[in-house]
Amino acid sequence: MNLKKSNANIAHVKRLENGAWAEPHYLDSHLAETANLVKKFSNIFGSGEWGKTLGFFHDTGKSTDEWQKYLIKKSGFGEDDAHLEGKARTIDHSTPSAKLAEELFGKGIGRLLVYCIAGHHAGLPDWYPDEAGGQSALSYRLNNATTNKIKPEFKANFSGLHPGNPPWKFDNQTNKLDLSLWIRMLFSCLVDADFLDTEKYMDTERTENRGGYLSMEELLVRFNSYMAEKAAGADKTKVNEIRQTVLTDCRKAAINNPGIFSLTVPTGGGKTLSSLAFALEHAVKHKQDRVIYVIPYTSIIEQNADVFRQALGDDQVVEHHSSLDEEDSTAKSRLSAENWDAPIVVTTSVQFFESLFAAKSSRCRKLHNIVNSIVVLDEAQLVPVEYLLPILQTIELLSRRYNVSFVISTATQPAFESREGFKGLTAGSVHEIISDVPKLYRELNRVKVTTPDDWENPKSWECLANELAAEPRVLCVVSDRKSCRDLYNLMPVGTYHLSALMCGQHRSDTISEIKQKLKTNEPVRVISTQLVEAGVDFDFPVVYRALAGLDSIAQAAGRCNREGKLEAGKTVVFISPKKAPPGILRKAADTTETMLKNSTEDPLNYKNFEKFFGDLYWKANSLDAKNIIGLLSKDIAQCEIQFRTAAEKFRIIDDTKQRTILVTYGKGKELIAQLKAIGPERWLLRKLQRHSVNIYTKDFAAMLDKGWIAEIVPNIFALTSEVGYDFKTGLLVNEIPFDPDKFTL
Repeated sequence: MNLKKSNANIAHVKRLENGAWAEPHYLDSHLAETANLVKKFSNIFGSGEWGKTLGFFHDTGKSTDEWQKYLIKKSGFGEDDAHLEGKARTIDHSTPSAKLAEELFGKGIGRLLVYCIAGHHAGLPDWYPDEAGGQSALSYRLNNATTNKIKPEFKANFSGLHPGNPPWKFDNQTNKLDLSLWIRMLFSCLVDADFLDTEKYMDTERTENRGGYLSMEELLVRFNSYMAEKAAGADKTKVNEIRQTVLTDCRKAAINNPGIFSLTVPTGGGKTLSSLAFALEHAVKHKQDRVIYVIPYTSIIEQNADVFRQALGDDQVVEHHSSLDEEDSTAKSRLSAENWDAPIVVTTSVQFFESLFAAKSSRCRKLHNIVNSIVVLDEAQLVPVEYLLPILQTIELLSRRYNVSFVISTATQPAFESREGFKGLTAGSVHEIISDVPKLYRELNRVKVTTPDDWENPKSWECLANELAAEPRVLCVVSDRKSCRDLYNLMPVGTYHLSALMCGQHRSDTISEIKQKLKTNEPVRVISTQLVEAGVDFDFPVVYRALAGLDSIAQAAGRCNREGKLEAGKTVVFISPKKAPPGILRKAADTTETMLKNSTEDPLNYKNFEKFFGDLYWKANSLDAKNIIGLLSKDIAQCEIQFRTAAEKFRIIDDTKQRTILVTYGKGKELIAQLKAIGPERWLLRKLQRHSVNIYTKDFAAMLDKGWIAEIVPNIFALTSEVGYDFKTGLLVNEIPFDPDKFTL
């Protein structure tokens, strides 16, 4: 389709460096170029004509005389002394554009298009009004929109455009998210194409910085060279031999057709590099575009991303998480984080899963680049139980419809497949990569786990502290921050403390110190919350773990005799004075107790985990606690979907229950002073994320009331005193000593 040129219609304008006005970005060109890009992106999942149609329609509302006048007034286009910030009221061009599509295609095809067109700036809307009012609801907007002012030539040209039938018959009986995920994928293609075409006109330097990565074939060559060199220099130990077996199994399994895989390897078995071997080989074999690593904690992301960079090159790996310092990334990698167009992306579980259910255009922009990729779910047992069903339904759809291969990678494999009483992934759809899992677990069994003699009576902190003090090198993991600090306060001088009351930079520094002492065989005792249980590669001869979920006990045991240097490490499960926090953590601990109380077999037998997770999911109050599936499950005939409400409810980290405080650890004091002086610059806020601590809202309110924290710029709070942060244990939530000489704000 070719639009007739009409230079009177402008999409964007800009000034050049010399102050002159550049040639406008004409609306005809913007629509055509965006349509070509959307078609290219959506072709990958068989929806190219739908994407092309969206691209041509998305900005037709800009052709009205009213909007053209608004653009000129707002920008001052054509006036030598004009400024870009005008005072003209905002003119909605998205809703008339959507209305035009509905008028031309009817409520069948038109209804499938209007969500994307109407939401390409403000985000995917709800169909029905919410309790607060209805003017943002799509039904209200369409009923009150008119296309009368859209130029006739646009209507005439679009009359020959038709997307055809959807690429498949939507399976809204067995998987109720089918239709809504397809609409969101089309939306992602449109938003990214719109951004990129606008950027090409507005900022050519950014456009030139995009792309230029190696192909998967080239990355595989680099990886193989790195692994050969690594193997040549490795010690000839039993653990390293086993890791080579895991690597070989991963390479062999990579030839299998795309689908859902499990990688069941005990902690310390070399999952990180072996899973990358599978992903690269699989991508080359099946012509897939990228590898996305989804990891629960930023501390593991940083660690794994460093491993990948060593193997593939600094410029081939993009980290996308909130704690990334802009000084640690390049202009190209920052651009790739916007839409995940790099070959290797490392991101958090929060970023990945919340994006899959997002409504905002900026968060959805990356989704189409998940298509035709390999997604490695590292430490998959940590997928949040209250959102498990919508997550599993989406994983299955991505695999079946969008050629995404998943690798469920963990030492404690969760029971994700359907069975009686649990509707998960299709039974038999998960294919194990390791050829002989039982043998692997026998060979990598490096610890002896002892369970309590007395399950009824907890061990006092004083008694536990005495036991730990008798061990020169020991790690003790408890289930909450308060228990961590209470036990730490009873320990000998020199003991280390690790919890989320320490800011990210503080935790990283402390972990580095601990690793160094372990490396040099110095005495080292550590009291920690469960933050060490996923990916922190400690190697202690003795580990204590408060009763918790069986997966947590196994992960704690993975920090014991990790390298197999001892005949057997010692892992002790104990009953602590304080039970695990209420909710799913308490239920996990109770499930473990029931399983182990009268059992004589090894608690870490890999077969136990299927029973553990099966029992735990059955006990959960809900595996779709916020009714995400209900909000998103409508068929084509209705297509009345609550996109925005579902996005607001899908929050792995509930922002309403916690607040962030900036602290003075390390460079924190200097950065807070800069924030006060120059305001919330983006680069500065990114740096400060490494110097922040999240606390519960009730604790935040109490600290604010006592004057221990203050608002230094709108909605950003920091400690008012240096004494509020202990350089050993972190933020003193309820115990700040008053010292007026040290108040700084």
